[in-house]
Amino acid sequence: MDNRLYVVIPCYNEEEMLGITVGRLREKMTELIRKRLISENSRVLFVDDGSRDKTWEIIRSACENDGLFCGVRLAHNRGHQNALMAGMMYAKNRCGCIVSMDADLQDDIDALDEFLRKYENGCEIVYGVRNSRETDTAFKRCTARAFYKLMRSAGTDIVYDHADYRLMSGKALEALSEYGETNLFLRGIVPTLGFKTSCVYYDRKEREAGESKYPLRKMLEFAFEGITSFTVRPLRLISVIGLLFSVLSAFGLAYALISYFSGAAVKGWTAIVCSVWLLGGVLMLCIGVLGEYIGRIYFEVKHRPRYIIDETAGDKDDE
Repeated sequence: MDNRLYVVIPCYNEEEMLGITVGRLREKMTELIRKRLISENSRVLFVDDGSRDKTWEIIRSACENDGLFCGVRLAHNRGHQNALMAGMMYAKNRCGCIVSMDADLQDDIDALDEFLRKYENGCEIVYGVRNSRETDTAFKRCTARAFYKLMRSAGTDIVYDHADYRLMSGKALEALSEYGETNLFLRGIVPTLGFKTSCVYYDRKEREAGESKYPLRKMLEFAFEGITSFTVRPLRLISVIGLLFSVLSAFGLAYALISYFSGAAVKGWTAIVCSVWLLGGVLMLCIGVLGEYIGRIYFEVKHRPRYIIDETAGDKDDE
């Protein structure tokens, strides 16, 4: 079994955290090599997602000073999922397996030992799953649970409390490379690959430096991306709403006709205005949902590249 490991880390404006990350991962990779869980030519691969600060300078300096590190710089910001995909595809033919994690090291790097043991036992994909969400705010905890339940109810085989901390073998990466969609939602795609899988449970830590790159707005965008990428349930819901209002309209029309012919019709505008506003709001919502799906189709049919690699650093002898 090829035990050469690449740790793939997408980075966006992480200059405050990267120094800590480099030091911690150097220690951990050295420990894993000493335990013979990974080979001596394993690497840590940083993917700079078009950062506007000194992230790339720090990555390049780390690569020049230590052969353990290598880096890829994207030509412009393409988002976390595309940056992660870029790193995985870069590492695909260079290693036996990869582990993806975020640059903030909130995911416990000591769980790597268990990841690798499960890989040695034949698992092609190993998911890092949080033990609990006690460190999250009540709002984030509730919205996260709602998102996972919604995705499951929509038919998506998503792993609860798993982000993008996972191990994937070369075989799994090769299968992933066959997926050509532009709208990436890896948490939904990876479980569809099949293969033998397992989970490693860990406690998520607090960020030590810098700011979260996932404020509420981006979290909502990410959630909507996942829903629209993996299910057409919202479109079916529109049909159900349309049918429901058609039935209600038929009852309303019957009532209006009976009132008119019986001479009990009441003149007024309140009911009419409320009806118009309600139906107008529902119609706008339905059109918006349709627009989101059409927009995604629009981007898919263009077949534009997910990312463009502008520069690389380190790892020259292995190309």
